Amino acid sequence: MSADTVPVTGWGRTAPTAARLTRLRSYEEAVAAVRGCGARGGISRGLGRAYGDAARNAGGAVFDMTGLDRVHAIDADGGTVLCDAGVSLHRLMEVLLPLGWFVPVTPGTRHVTVGGAIGADVHGRNHHVSGSFSRHVLSFELLTADGEIRTVRRDTPLFDATTGGMGLTGIILTATVQLQPVETSLMSVDTERARDLDDLMARLTATDHAYPYSVAWIDLLARGAATGRAVLTRGNHAPLDALRSSRTLERGTRARRDPLAFRTPRFPAPPVYLPEGLLNRTTVGLFNEVWYRKAPRARSGRLQRIPAFFHPLDGVPHWNRVYGRGGLVQYQCVVGHGHEEALHRIVRRVSGHRCPSFLAVLKRFGDADPGWLSFPVPGWTLALDLPARLPGLGPLLDALDDEVAAVGGRVCLAKDSRLRPELLATTYPRLDDFRALRAELDPRGVFTSDLSRRLAL
Repeated sequence: MSADTVPVTGWGRTAPTAARLTRLRSYEEAVAAVRGCGARGGISRGLGRAYGDAARNAGGAVFDMTGLDRVHAIDADGGTVLCDAGVSLHRLMEVLLPLGWFVPVTPGTRHVTVGGAIGADVHGRNHHVSGSFSRHVLSFELLTADGEIRTVRRDTPLFDATTGGMGLTGIILTATVQLQPVETSLMSVDTERARDLDDLMARLTATDHAYPYSVAWIDLLARGAATGRAVLTRGNHAPLDALRSSRTLERGTRARRDPLAFRTPRFPAPPVYLPEGLLNRTTVGLFNEVWYRKAPRARSGRLQRIPAFFHPLDGVPHWNRVYGRGGLVQYQCVVGHGHEEALHRIVRRVSGHRCPSFLAVLKRFGDADPGWLSFPVPGWTLALDLPARLPGLGPLLDALDDEVAAVGGRVCLAKDSRLRPELLATTYPRLDDFRALRAELDPRGVFTSDLSRRLAL
């Protein structure tokens, strides 16, 4: 085990801070690292896909968990897996799909560790029916600040504080996860266009129950009657019968010979730095226009590979470089049912600011899970990527925060790097419970991060 002081940043590539990065390869090394992490404490880190400062610790220790990457046991009959926290969802898909199983929840990237998925309690396109990742976690092993390893099970305060707790209750070492059965590695996908935000929300409300997965891309540069126009994509895991009868199978796939084959396309990575200003209102407006127009007005039953449906950006390594040296900010919020007008105001504000966002998505959340700092609550969630150097970005996002807080909504902590701490208690009502448990479990503040210091978690 060795530690190097290096600059550490989130996926947004903004404001790096220096920390001692230690790659852990065994539980014994993890215990030693926690006991010797120093006055500035430490925080665990997986594959670095948290956009903001959740897995950073300026002047302290950062524990790289990717060396703990063993799949210990698979119950192919009962559909469970026991694995190290450093195993990625990508690796699980490679191992599990040939056995007829799939991860229960996947976010917009498969390059997330199991520990990160629990710590952020990640959600996916199926939240309206399947909830977030923690709903499918049966138990996990947690290394706490006293150097002890605890087995943590569902329906306990420590489980609820850790799922969504952003690594601040300890280091997750292993987890047992309930899986989802599938017959093929393909998705049956329906696509349609929505003319504006009202049309989009009506379509989602009326028919979302018929699809386990749904997501809408929104054109946030459209204004007037077209404000909130969108492309709605929904899907199901394709059964074997669909492969035998389909004439719309993606070109180049071997699925008819091997229905559970898992293939991930790759494209060239962008240059290390792209010119500043490449993503502007003109270029993004052109992209959005083309993207909307090329989408079918209505198409059903197209078969797509799992990576193309769930993780299209993963095919472009380091796609975050397209935002240039300044990096990007991802803003994600949720507003509850009955507060649709707040969502309309948020979309109008972003559209009126002429924000060059080509990646903006809207989804519906279902029932919340019990994690005290878990982000999803029933309602509408909007996520958008924005250039960090966009003029007026700070005041705009502050105004969006106020809109969200006024209706009891939330901002996603795994994406955040700039939320005002006074808004946290109004948006996360179990915050005091989290702080109290953390103070009892970790009185010296061993587990800490730039996020926890900024928000006084």
